[in-house]
Amino acid sequence: MNGHLRSVPISDCEVRDPRIRRTRKLLQDALQNILHSKSFSEISVQDITDAATVNRATFYDHYTDKFALLDAMVADGFHKLLDQRKVSYDGSCPEASRAVILAACDFLVQCEASHPSRQDQGAFEPLIDAAIVRAIRRVLLGGVPRSPSHECASPELIAAGASWAIYGAVKEWSVTPKRSKAEDIVPLVQRLVLPILQAAGQPHRKAVSTRRGASQNAKV
Repeated sequence: MNGHLRSVPISDCEVRDPRIRRTRKLLQDALQNILHSKSFSEISVQDITDAATVNRATFYDHYTDKFALLDAMVADGFHKLLDQRKVSYDGSCPEASRAVILAACDFLVQCEASHPSRQDQGAFEPLIDAAIVRAIRRVLLGGVPRSPSHECASPELIAAGASWAIYGAVKEWSVTPKRSKAEDIVPLVQRLVLPILQAAGQPHRKAVSTRRGASQNAKV
């Protein structure tokens, strides 16, 4: 379970050029700071570039819009949390998912602490939710085995399903009054998620119907 993260371009974790890393950090830090005083819907690219002391052309060299920047900011924070803990998901054993689930719990708590009461929470929260799900998906996708059979579930499908399952459970835990410790819910979340992750390499069960079968069912 130890090791560095696999390539996750949008999180900037694997960017080697120090100038690119510096510019992206300036932009992400600028957005993070502005979010303390403005709602996301009110923030413009100009606000971000002014705070980051870069020009608009530089912004668009790195991100298509402020939504892409928000996604990268969230992903970068999540992947850094994993990297600090020397965690990666390689799919080799059920326990490999434990650290990812715990990291999702901790990261969501951190996000809530950073923005405890936002005026635009109704519009902003789904953006953060989707960004965290995408970050989890990218981590899981690196460890889901690829099967040569076209009849097996695709790694993308498995990673997408598992990431939504993990985040949905963690999100419910985070809003539960007097919630238990994160460590206490991990086994439950694993029971929900492991069947999805273990679907890799298992052929789809195809439902085959015939006119004869349909007519027999109609008689029942």
